[in-house]
Amino acid sequence: MIPFAGNPLDRASEKRIDANWIESKRRDPSSLILPMWRLEPFLLGSEKSSAQLELGLLKPGIADSLAGSNAPCIFLGLDGERAVFALDVSDAGDPMNAGPLAGLGHFRDARVAASNVSIKDAAIIGQAKALIDWHQRHGFCPRCGEPTKLMDAGYRRLCGKCNAEHFPRVDPVVIMLATHGEACLVGRGKLFPPEMFSALAGFIEPGETVEEAVRRELMEEASVKVGEVTYYSTQPWPFPSSLMIGCFAKAESRDVKADETELAEVRWIERSVARELVEGKAVDGVRVPPPIAIAYHLIRTWALGEQ
Repeated sequence: MIPFAGNPLDRASEKRIDANWIESKRRDPSSLILPMWRLEPFLLGSEKSSAQLELGLLKPGIADSLAGSNAPCIFLGLDGERAVFALDVSDAGDPMNAGPLAGLGHFRDARVAASNVSIKDAAIIGQAKALIDWHQRHGFCPRCGEPTKLMDAGYRRLCGKCNAEHFPRVDPVVIMLATHGEACLVGRGKLFPPEMFSALAGFIEPGETVEEAVRRELMEEASVKVGEVTYYSTQPWPFPSSLMIGCFAKAESRDVKADETELAEVRWIERSVARELVEGKAVDGVRVPPPIAIAYHLIRTWALGEQ
């Protein structure tokens, strides 16, 4: 399964508008709270541990003293009968030096954390990170500029002046692996680490289908004209809140030219090379993203002939 997908929680969306039910679950001793500090999830255990880590789900009240008075507390869903929340504790200066969490675990970058926990915990991290990030960036109404208030357990904000409602949004992104015969096309962004190449990607524009976006982005970024476009899979990508729509696209030729405003280089790689790359090797100065990224799964699926 692709990381950030496969969320195990029942979102119980019908419960979000019941403020009394939410508050009772927020205080219920059986509920679980995930502290998030500056968008980093809390993990149990030592930061130096090499074993798979466990998500830092705590009993209610333990981390409350670290949260500001208006800190978002988001209802993520139900794990059986237990409610699971995410609590923003970003107001705490350094919660690991002292206080209720000291010695229990550590906070870690969401990308790194998702690579070191179970696939189910990674999905919970993705949901929590995207929602808290949205609240941090939408404290004021884009219509009139007045402060907004958290509503519906974290899934709506309401302007107290003009009554405009605001909801979390997901940005659709196409990420596509163009292929031609026994080769696939990868590119290296200007800000990528050395040797790192990936599938090409771009945001879908208003009034555009997935297939149209794939064709446009490949032409814009690599001057590659493609015909057939086929769907592969999707991946929630909480950086800050995208849905990656993975596709394969059949190129009409291997003529290619990188758009230098976006890419440092584009390159065709043979299937035999791609097989080595998805094993974690570097070949001819090329590496591919780790398994946390859908780009890895696109390349691997094509390399192994599984699409």
